[in-house]
Amino acid sequence: MKAKHIFSFFFSFILINAIAQKKQDSLQTKWKYNPNFSVGIDVLNAGLAVFSDRKLIQGFVSTNVIGKWYAIADVGFEKNIYQKNGYDASINGSFLKIGALYMLANDKEDVRNGFLAGGKLAGSFYNQEYLAVPIRGFGNNEMSQSFPASKQSSYWIEASVGGRVHLFESPFFIEVTMQPKYLVFTTTQEGIQPMIVPGFGKSSSKFNMGFSWNVAYSF
Repeated sequence: MKAKHIFSFFFSFILINAIAQKKQDSLQTKWKYNPNFSVGIDVLNAGLAVFSDRKLIQGFVSTNVIGKWYAIADVGFEKNIYQKNGYDASINGSFLKIGALYMLANDKEDVRNGFLAGGKLAGSFYNQEYLAVPIRGFGNNEMSQSFPASKQSSYWIEASVGGRVHLFESPFFIEVTMQPKYLVFTTTQEGIQPMIVPGFGKSSSKFNMGFSWNVAYSF
């Protein structure tokens, strides 16, 4: 009797393990990440930096995670000045964006071409200096006050909508995107909202729009 129980337990144990292994193999078959990366640089804003006060360099790394979903990370550096309405401010610092993109539509002849949409969380850490901030003096006379350099940070969310086209049969492709942005939180100096945020742009309004024209390499 004991032997019968032992054999029943033994075969039940084998059966349960076989079923569990089959389910695990099935899950692995359904989703298996194959290492793949694309690295790109924004040539539009890098080129415009030659003709403007805004010196912006940014690039990205992306990878196809599963199906039409891509994980993406942007990193960059911006140096800029703001001289308007009595303000004279300068900033310089880096920023980071992390998010996901989805391929909305593919080219039937080349699935690597198509339209993308997604969202990112972003943060910027920068140095800020106010050489002049307008204030009301005695008798409502317009005056200005300067503030020393300080370290600040800002955070925002942004959408990303654009298209991607590969260059013939090469591993290079061109990607053009439009990025509506919303500033969620920012630190302030003496209660003064920052005039410019690296990676976000002019922040006199919580909403902003960005554009990029990237050349990238897939491997």
